[in-house]
Amino acid sequence: MRKILIFFVIVFVNAQLLKPIPEHIEYNKQKALLGKKLFFDPRLSIDNTISCASCHNVFKGGDDNRQFSIGVHHQIDKPMNSPTVFNAVFNIAFFWNGRAPTLKAQAEEANQDLLEMGMNRELLEKKLNKISEYKKLFKKVYGVDYINYDLVFDAIAEFEKALITSNSKFDLYLKGKVKLNKKEKEGFMLFKRYGCITCHNGINFGGNSYQKIGVVVKVYKIPRGLDRFYVTHNPDDKYVYKVPTLRNIALTYPYFHDGSVKTLKKAVKLMAYYNLGIKLNNNEIDKIVAFLKTLTGKKPKILDEK
Repeated sequence: MRKILIFFVIVFVNAQLLKPIPEHIEYNKQKALLGKKLFFDPRLSIDNTISCASCHNVFKGGDDNRQFSIGVHHQIDKPMNSPTVFNAVFNIAFFWNGRAPTLKAQAEEANQDLLEMGMNRELLEKKLNKISEYKKLFKKVYGVDYINYDLVFDAIAEFEKALITSNSKFDLYLKGKVKLNKKEKEGFMLFKRYGCITCHNGINFGGNSYQKIGVVVKVYKIPRGLDRFYVTHNPDDKYVYKVPTLRNIALTYPYFHDGSVKTLKKAVKLMAYYNLGIKLNNNEIDKIVAFLKTLTGKKPKILDEK
């Protein structure tokens, strides 16, 4: 009885923490627009083929909809699926195992990763300092005559900070501006009643904690990948990952840390089984998916700005 009571208290508290994505966020517009230009520039990679946008398509769901991204020299970037860059500013840390503490640190690591962009500090500075357009822009924004590696990723992080997707149907519901339809509302109730909200809560419906995949039922068939163990070296952190955001989840297929699950329906079914020990029926899955689709927000305003 005590465990049941604690469970409902946790669900109630987490439900109170749900907040709409803000319509505006403070950022430096000049830096962000420079960061936007850099974000889309494949010259930031060693072979001039891969930009940040290659793995994070901001005109779709902020990821690339591949199981594994394609990096420089046509390499497959295994073993982790690329998460969305949308609303990443609200996450507690970056990468599936949270090894990067800031947006800037995440972008720098991706830039230097041999499977992703394969670049290094010295070569990138050398390349960008030969481009007169960038020389002028960095002079204008940062007041410098030499383009420093740190400033490149300071600008990109500022752009990524602006990538928030406000005014989803659920946000408008929280603001009292629209009503959820019957199916969406029942899906939201199931989401809370079964305890999905225990991990997927806060402004981002995730991204604010670490959790083991397979809390109730062990996931023997899913490869571990780069889990939290690689950061903490604690054996208990095997199969532990940063809880992914559910914002725009209908757009960010495939799912799970290894991108092994192709559909949202299957992802809901498996997570309910692995982490809650519940076998959902098809009607319940449909309702929860209908609710999750209300989390698709509007595209960030900065994408239309020049």
